[in-house]
Formats: sequence, C-alpha cells, structure tokens
Amino acid sequence: MAKTKQFKTESKKLLDLMINSIYTHKEIFLRELISNASDAIDKRHYIALTDADKADEYEILLSFDKEQRTITITDNGVGLTEEELINNLGTIARSGSKEFQDGLESADIEIIGQFGVGFYSAFMVSKKVTVITKSIHSDKAFQWTSTGSSSYTISEVDKDDYGTTIILELRDNNDENEENYDEFLSEYKLKQLVKKYSDYIRYPIKMDVTKTDYPDDDKKDPITYQETETLNSMIPLWRRNKNDITDEEYTEFYKHQFNDYDEPMKVIHTKVEGITEYTSLLFIPKRAPFDLYSEKYEKGLQLYSKGVFIMDKNKQLLPDYFRFVKGLVDSSDLSLNISREMLQHDRLLKKIAQNVETKIKGELEKMLKNDRDEYNEFYKIYGINLKYGIYDGFGINKDKLQDLIMFKTTKSEEFKTLREYVNDMKDEQTHIYYASGKSKESILALPQMDLIKDKDYEVLLFTDDIDEFMVNILMKYDEYEFKSINQGDLDLIDKKDEKKIKKLAKEKKELLDAIKDALSDRVKDVTLSKRLKDSPVCLVSGEGLSMEMEKVLKQMPNANDAKADRILELNPNHELFQTLERIHGDKPDAIKRYATILYNQALLIEGMPLEDPVEFSNLMVELMVEQHKKAE
Repeated sequence: MAKTKQFKTESKKLLDLMINSIYTHKEIFLRELISNASDAIDKRHYIALTDADKADEYEILLSFDKEQRTITITDNGVGLTEEELINNLGTIARSGSKEFQDGLESADIEIIGQFGVGFYSAFMVSKKVTVITKSIHSDKAFQWTSTGSSSYTISEVDKDDYGTTIILELRDNNDENEENYDEFLSEYKLKQLVKKYSDYIRYPIKMDVTKTDYPDDDKKDPITYQETETLNSMIPLWRRNKNDITDEEYTEFYKHQFNDYDEPMKVIHTKVEGITEYTSLLFIPKRAPFDLYSEKYEKGLQLYSKGVFIMDKNKQLLPDYFRFVKGLVDSSDLSLNISREMLQHDRLLKKIAQNVETKIKGELEKMLKNDRDEYNEFYKIYGINLKYGIYDGFGINKDKLQDLIMFKTTKSEEFKTLREYVNDMKDEQTHIYYASGKSKESILALPQMDLIKDKDYEVLLFTDDIDEFMVNILMKYDEYEFKSINQGDLDLIDKKDEKKIKKLAKEKKELLDAIKDALSDRVKDVTLSKRLKDSPVCLVSGEGLSMEMEKVLKQMPNANDAKADRILELNPNHELFQTLERIHGDKPDAIKRYATILYNQALLIEGMPLEDPVEFSNLMVELMVEQHKKAE
C-alpha cells in the first residue's frame, strides 16, 4: 500500500530554489543523475571488497521513450532502503553520499555527488519522477514517486536485481517561454550530454542506439537495427600517470578537446595532493587565438569534479595575463552540485587558482632558463600579456612577472631580460634607458639618441603600446630606475659642460623666450639641450604623460584630451642655433616663422601629427621663395 509523506525542510520553497536558482542550465539534470548512479555503484563496489556476493558487472543504462515522453536511468549500484529513500529524498539537500563517505575509514573511494541535492535537478525537466530501487541490504524493493510539489509517495514493489531505476516523465513544451523538452527525447542529444558532462565517469554508460547497415555494395535497401553502445570513454587522460602518457597522446587530446589543428607549444600536467587535492592539465597553444585581445574572448579553464564536467570556462582559475592558457582542472574536493555562480566564489577554487598561476609561472621560468629559443617563440606571441599583467592592478603582480618580460635593444637583435640588461650595463651607468618608437630603425634615427650613442649605452626598445604604461608602474628594476631618452633630463653630461649650458641659457634667454612666445601654448618650454650632439633640435616631454602615451590614448575609443607637455630643445653647438641668433638680431619678427617650422619638424621626427599642416606647408613655401629670390 502506498504511503504519502510530506517533504521536510519547507520543501516547496526549497524545491523551487533547487529547480530555478541553483542550476543555470536544464541539461545539467542528466549529469547529476548519472553522477548519483556512479556514486551508488561506488558504494556497492566498496562493500563488495569484503563481501564478494555483492559484486557485479557494474554499468549505467540510459534509455528514452518518445511516445511516453520518458527518460530512464538505471544503475546496479547499492540501491536504497525505505528508510534511505525517506531520509535522502524526503529531506531535500541531505547528502546520503556524503554521509557514506564520512563513515569510511579509507579515503580511497571517491563519491561524486550529494544525492539529496543533485537528484532534484530532475524536476527542472520533469513533471513527475519515479524512483524504483532495491538495496543490497534488504530483500524488499520500493517505489518513490513525486511531482515535485509538497509531497511524495512510497510503496513496496517487485524488483529482482539490486540497484536503482529513475524514470523521468518530461514536462510539456512551453512555446511562450521557448522551453523545448522534446530535445532530450533524442538519441543524439543524450549522447551529446553524456560526452559533454559524463565522459569520464568510471563505469560504462550504455544506451541502445540506432545503427544502419548496407548489405549490398550499391548502398541500397539499408537495414536499421538497435545496438547497445558504451557512450563514455571512462578513463580521463589527466588521471593517468604522466610518465605513461606519450607526447602523441597529449597532442591528440589537446586537439580534440580544444579544437586546435596545431600541437601545443607546452604541456603542463600536475597532480597535487595534500590539504588541497586536484589535477591540472594545461596547454600553451602554438598560435594565439585570433580574438585573444578582443573583448569577446573568454579566458578560463574547464572544471571537472572527479572526472565529471562542471563548466567550460572558469575565469577564476586563470589571471588575465595567463589568459592564453587552455586546459582543465579536476578536483576531488569540489561539490558537483554547487551551482556555477556559487562555484566562482568557492575558496577552494581560489587556492587552486593560486597554485595554477604559480605552476604556469614556474614552467615559463624553466623555459626561459633551459630552452631560450622556445621561450623566445612564446614571448613573440604572448609577451604582451605579461606586460599587461605588470601594468594591471597598479602593479600588484610586477614582482611576479618582471623577470619574464624581455625587450630588444639598440645593441641586440635578440630579446634581453631586464636581468641580462642590468648585467651588461656599463660601470658608470646609473639608469636603465629606454626609447619608444615604431621600430628599431626609427628609434636609432631619433635626435635624442645622439648623446646615448656617444656614451655607447644600451637602450631598451619600446615598440608595444603598453610598454611606457607598464614601465611607469614598474618604475625600477633592482636599484636602477627607468629613464626615457624621449622625456625629462637625461643627466648624461658632466658638471663642467652642464654649467656651460646653464650659463649660455642665461645669456640667450631673450632668444629662447622669443621662440617660446612664438609657439605660445604649443610648448611648455624652450631650452638648450643637454642630450643633442649632432642634431639641431628635438622635442621631448616633461614628467608624467609622454608623447608616446599620448599617441596611444588618442587611438582609444572616446579618447580624452590628454596631452603631454612639449619641450623644444635646441642644440647650442649646431650652426642652426647661430642662424636663429642672427635672425633674431636682424629680423625679430621673422623668428615666429622659423620657430613654427622647427616645432613642426620636431613633431614629424617624433611621429606626431602636425597640428596645422596647411600653416606648415605655407611657411615652407614662403621660405623656399625667399631663398630663391636671394639666390637670384
């Protein structure tokens, strides 16, 4: 006789929570029920270790009936007694699996789910759920039935074998809410879900599938028949001993799992045991995804719990500067039935993420030390990510990453680390010098390089947009501060020459002020240069925002009016300076035209756009006409 019982723990509210809030995708129900079936078999297998009569050929069977609109999941696991049915299914969120594992002396057996939680995901797709079960501890079998409302019924039934059968009667389609439950009544969909979520369940998941055979060579008159097929591969590659896995197996797994036609550049396979237990299998792709630096790109690692797929891209597991890494993490300590949103705040995940970050960094350091050619290839593709990592978060990660970044220099065609640059510095050198530009050739042509070349100092080449922003966060390496040749005072001349320039600047103050007035608000100052040796003039920026940073900011959407302070530097030893002196003495009104031409030429040398191209063109034409008339 059937007995009707009420759910405990304010069942209706909690059921609604389980069905509508905990799980974000309805298809998750199959993962949960298969995981519970695997748990049940685990329990029976554990008992069979000391009681051979309880052993069996373990399997999970899956079937569906379109006409009856049912999906059936059957296992030959431990089964449930009447008391367990009441305790585990009558009290929502009670975990029979967890209690079983807590009672074990050995921790060797893995239990995936928490039956009282995961089971109720069935009601996301079902209007009625029937459980038929027989425990290996009882001669009686029982049927549990509920529509997911406020009550359930239990009755005694006949069942010959041990284990559990769950029958889901699917909800009707809801066109208004665009909910299609018919999709789960398809061989293709069920196979797809098993492959996606339960491929690495350790027991075979079997289903009768439709096969087609052509007895004749002409492919006519096909014969259709049913054949039982195992849908899952059962053994995760990452759970095998890595010493037993070949490079070819890693490559094949990577290509299949992450849809890449290239072999990976680097494989990082780690198993961690202790307080935090997990296995990670990570790959650095040989080529960057085409959208790696777009807003649409989603970083993250696949997340598994005991071989059961939980989510595709968990962002918490990777910092942004390692966003190019692909792979997965499988942890025995994660609860399968926590929702995806809650998982993102799991403290265990944060700990795993820290370990994964440290491992990736360690592997890159090994590559840098032991295989420089491979690291150079890696850096050409992904080095910009490391630079962004230093810049991001106000430099919170700069100490982690500063020894991984590299630059080409004025003296080297190969990349150099900051450590290598510092080791090669001249004894008297007090700064790490850098210059920004589009290429090595354009940087070497800068007039600001005059004195640096004369001193034979090596200069880091900043050719990425992020470089100057990054170095402003980095500030220094060891005790050496970074100094731009395009910005501020280089302090490269000796005290005697510096005094001469200061004295000359006072003497020529009237000329310098006239040029500054002529350029009005275009420049912050006009000075005599301490850095120019052969070139007549250059344009540098003051402290703070550089002209290179200004270029980058102006390229951005919604660009602001940020502008670097411009300082026009004149070489007092160049004949042009003497020419300016004569012009200022003979034709003081003409100095404005020459000052404007010099300023625009300096802008062009810096790769900056002309502020008034028409004005510059007209002035050049006027100057050429004047010179031609003088020649006549």
